[in-house]
Amino acid sequence: MTERKPPGVDFESWVDKQIREAEERGAFDGLSGAGQPLPDDGAGYDELWWIKRKLAREGVSVLPPALALRKEAEDVLAAVAEAPSERAVRRMVEELNGRIREMLLKPPPGPPLGLRPYDVDEVVRRWREGRAERQ
Repeated sequence: MTERKPPGVDFESWVDKQIREAEERGAFDGLSGAGQPLPDDGAGYDELWWIKRKLAREGVSVLPPALALRKEAEDVLAAVAEAPSERAVRRMVEELNGRIREMLLKPPPGPPLGLRPYDVDEVVRRWREGRAERQ
């Protein structure tokens, strides 16, 4: 750990001194990626790149809970078409309905949810129709 910046010393010169001393000690020798360009994802410069990368790495959602649940409902209903059995469809929709009911019982932390539990039998009926059309 470095010592504190002494009062009266210009911050830039103090930092430069710390870096120079570290270089002299060899603290920067043999670092991985030395001499290599920084990774470029081709997205252009973004001031918040490091925050977005950290959130993605940590798997953190940036959506409010109600919007995240709406997205999850869309994903579940899209996944229903590929479900292998009626039992799987019912399980998927019942689990989604449980999360929707739970959200409806809480005060909204963000925008209103705008969803009601789905009619499982109606989703199963549409699943059967979609399955019949593909065969």
